Amino acid sequence: MHSEKDQILYPAIEPYDIGVLHAGHGHDIYYEQCGNRNGVPILFVHGGPGAGCDADDRRYFDPKWRVILFDQRGSGRSKPFDSLQANTTWALASDIWDLRRKLGINRCVLFGGSWGSTLSLVYSILYPGTVSGMVLRGIFLGGKDEIDYYLGGQTSLFFSEAWQRFVSHVPEKHQKNPAPYYLTQLKSSDPEVRRKYAYEWAYYELSMLHLNQRAPEEINAEINSFSFESLALMEAHFLSQNCFLEDSYILNNCNVIASIPVSIIQGRYDAICPMISAHRLHKRLPGSTLWVTQAGHSCSDIENMKRLIDETNAMFRRLASKR
Repeated sequence: MHSEKDQILYPAIEPYDIGVLHAGHGHDIYYEQCGNRNGVPILFVHGGPGAGCDADDRRYFDPKWRVILFDQRGSGRSKPFDSLQANTTWALASDIWDLRRKLGINRCVLFGGSWGSTLSLVYSILYPGTVSGMVLRGIFLGGKDEIDYYLGGQTSLFFSEAWQRFVSHVPEKHQKNPAPYYLTQLKSSDPEVRRKYAYEWAYYELSMLHLNQRAPEEINAEINSFSFESLALMEAHFLSQNCFLEDSYILNNCNVIASIPVSIIQGRYDAICPMISAHRLHKRLPGSTLWVTQAGHSCSDIENMKRLIDETNAMFRRLASKR
């Protein structure tokens, strides 16, 4: 018996190509391609940073697309795992440029949620002529106010138990700003300490991920289903550096991408990336479409999933008619 998720997503598909991009500074970026070799290219930009991709990520796309997925520096199957060496927003954007060129792609659609929306927008601002469209979900603009919301206790307005658990592992004097303490522990020479703090960082995020509250054993199972160690370390690293962006960098440069078709999908009950950021982006991109779903942050919340697939198919029809 198929779940509702299986009924909405496309059937599982295997890559027709798997490779590595040698990105410099010792980084080897894992990538894969699936679907139609001659189709309209679409690049899946995963979240976190640090989350990596998995097989279900391929299933958001009709196989008539040429789908490219890759694990960002230090994440997933890219090597070295967990590496912070030369790992910045600008370096990740450069990797997308290099991967696109390696694969012989002139222009592609970017599909990204959460941190994936941030990196997609930054890349598009830097290289607008190489982007044919964007489908973005759970908007995060990398602003100081968004980071302060997430790591400064404002999430406790909605998930007080998640916040209290998160700061319970931090000495009292650091509890108003726990991220630097977490980052120190995530860099510890003791692997047990690193794993403990990575788990608690991931638990905090996944506690707030979905529209429907889940039991601790469900959260634990999800944490252990992916590389949570890189998620925690990369998020702490990037957020502690304001994502290596000037404040309001994306909003201040939206004029550069005003002509690119953009679909924005935002869960009204997203407690990780609240709706105000999606609204701000939509206002700066008056040609964009904004869809507000009865959902939380996760792409696997049913209303987000449905809208993501609908908007990706609409983007395909728009671009395929111009080929």
